[in-house]
Amino acid sequence: MAAITPEELNLLIEQTYKVENEFNELKASYAHLQDTVEKVVEFLPNAVWILNSEDGSVFLQNSHARALWKLLKELEYQEEDYEIKFNGHSYLIKSSTYQDKVMLSAIDITEQKRKENLATMGQMAAHLSHEIRNPIGAISLMSSTLKKRVIPENIPIVEEIQKSVHRIDRIIKATLMFSKGVQAQKKEFLWSELKESLNMSIDYYGYAKEIEFIFPEEDFMLNGDKDLLEMLFSNFIANAIDAIEADESESGVVEIRHTKSAQEHVFTIYDSGVAIENEKELFEAFKSTKVKGNGLGLVLSRQIAEAHNGSVSLCEGPQKCFKIIIA
Repeated sequence: MAAITPEELNLLIEQTYKVENEFNELKASYAHLQDTVEKVVEFLPNAVWILNSEDGSVFLQNSHARALWKLLKELEYQEEDYEIKFNGHSYLIKSSTYQDKVMLSAIDITEQKRKENLATMGQMAAHLSHEIRNPIGAISLMSSTLKKRVIPENIPIVEEIQKSVHRIDRIIKATLMFSKGVQAQKKEFLWSELKESLNMSIDYYGYAKEIEFIFPEEDFMLNGDKDLLEMLFSNFIANAIDAIEADESESGVVEIRHTKSAQEHVFTIYDSGVAIENEKELFEAFKSTKVKGNGLGLVLSRQIAEAHNGSVSLCEGPQKCFKIIIA
């Protein structure tokens, strides 16, 4: 065996260093690529799992997937996308395979499904409201005629019919407005005009207990849609009446307070009735804790306030009240 000359040894050492450097560069490049892939997977808004197809073990996953590790047990590879419900949420499941890996992703579509259901319910409710409106109009007209002809002892019965018709009419108007959207036709009017309409609405609403209504005494100018604002305040007053009716006390108080700044009117509505049961569902359509509620009153009230560049919210603090801002 021929001896290695110093020149050949130096050349071998140089090639070894070169191979080692190339290996280190390749290793660093792979680590950088792996880190990039992990960051991209983590950046995705949906849960992503990459599994080893042989044993189903997790090769790579993001934080969304780690939070839904129990959901992974319910998933299976399918060629077609499919939906699954898990812990009160709806997920769209996508799956794919590549070489020896299975990729699964779960996209939370709960909000999308909720909006689709709301749209469907809104369309159905609007159709039913149109169908109900004509007979309700006929009942209202006939009850007015009947009230003039019945003996005095029967007038309270007719008035109860009128109050019930008025309640149904409010529900129909709210449903149709929800399906079409709120559009405010603004013009200036006095608070006293709106207060008069609210008092008439209270008389029609009907209640059994002794309730004191305290409204602002001072008169002031408002710039807005009077009919819409009447609906907004009537919704809150009706809710307050229902809360007092559900309370154990024999009487109650509903109070509206008013303050004004250079840019906006601020109203606060208080009542002495039962506490709000579920604050999270207050402004969600078709959800109501009341037996005779349709879940649209507060939703529409907020939309009406927003149409007047304002807002509706719960007051902060221990006293139960709502704050209404009208610009």
